[in-house]
Amino acid sequence: MLKIGLTGGLGSGKTTVSKIFASLGIPIFYADDIAKKIMNEDEVVKQEIINLFGKEAYAVTLNRKHIAEVAFNDAFKLEQLNALIHPLTIKAANEWIQKQDAPYIIKEAALMFEAGAAANLDYVIGVFAPQNLRINRVMKRNHFTRDQVLERMNNQMDETIKMKLCDFVIINDEQQAILSQILLLHKQFLGR
Repeated sequence: MLKIGLTGGLGSGKTTVSKIFASLGIPIFYADDIAKKIMNEDEVVKQEIINLFGKEAYAVTLNRKHIAEVAFNDAFKLEQLNALIHPLTIKAANEWIQKQDAPYIIKEAALMFEAGAAANLDYVIGVFAPQNLRINRVMKRNHFTRDQVLERMNNQMDETIKMKLCDFVIINDEQQAILSQILLLHKQFLGR
């Protein structure tokens, strides 16, 4: 079974691409969803997050807004949060992969290279979109200001470097059809 990574910057369209692969019957591991689940359910992790971000880190569930406001303005706290969550998410992905029975699987993660999540994958697909388009998508989707989007983007790997590290790149610029690009990769992966 091939293990394929799927990554891209904020607003690039990773989720759209992964949903198309899922509609083709390919199992998808959503790292961000699992990370949120770990942060909400693992009592040890919750205590570590409270130690880092204060009691405001949790209301009833994870207070993502508070954590983002602190983390994206404090590089050390962001690094500490990532060091806590990434290994647990990678472990969960590896356990999930062992249970799959498909020609290939996809592991979707925004911080694929930054977190070391690309290790043990056969290939990585990057989803690329121009920065202005990404900014507009995130502003519309998350109701963020332009500055809030840029703040988050500045904490991610440079998009040009990220795409160079990928084995394949899907262009999601609203000019080129992504379905044909995905179907071409799907055919290649099934043939390996």
